[in-house]
Amino acid sequence: MQTYDLAADGLRGLNEALQAQNAQTNETAWEVVNPRGSHAIAVGLDAPIEVQVNGSTGYYCAGMNQQATVHVKGSVGPGVAENMMSGTVVVEGDASQYAGATGHGGLLVIKGNASSRCGISMKGIDIVVHGNVGHMSAFMAQAGHLVVCGDAGDALGDSIYEAKLFVRGSVKSLGADCIEKEMRPEHLEVLADLLERAGSDAKPEEFRRYGSARQLYNFDIDNAY
Repeated sequence: MQTYDLAADGLRGLNEALQAQNAQTNETAWEVVNPRGSHAIAVGLDAPIEVQVNGSTGYYCAGMNQQATVHVKGSVGPGVAENMMSGTVVVEGDASQYAGATGHGGLLVIKGNASSRCGISMKGIDIVVHGNVGHMSAFMAQAGHLVVCGDAGDALGDSIYEAKLFVRGSVKSLGADCIEKEMRPEHLEVLADLLERAGSDAKPEEFRRYGSARQLYNFDIDNAY
């Protein structure tokens, strides 16, 4: 395992070293020590490597991730896994605002709570939050899955497109065009897989599903002048 001391060697050197890895690398395991809340740790990775960050980070940790597995042994600031394309990001603690924003793919696991706008404009990413999410989560969510094992705040799924939302606890309020939907067998199957991959022992049958009423963004001839 490659150990990198962020306090001693700096952020630029870390990201340059990680971004230089490719599919043929034999340096597949990395440990980052002394992160001390630094911003933009392990961003822009594009190789099947594993990066463990021993401590909490600032904003945009693991942003634009492709292929890599990033495991944060702490909490993260705003924008963790922003614009993620593939791979896995696991946060042992809590996440600040807009976790997984605009993510196109991959799996983001938050074992604590997530703040407001979790999954905003998500475009295919799968997000599993073991705790609660804040207001405006999944705002304008286009594709992918948001799984909340706890409670959801105000305006869940506001202006949602075709993402699927699963909430185990209470929902303070639903946003514009977001409604509760039937939980069919295919949804239970997908949910069971996501919970297993995220290390949650919650049962799929304990969740309710929410999604778009498809009234907000569809053209209706009766509304034309």
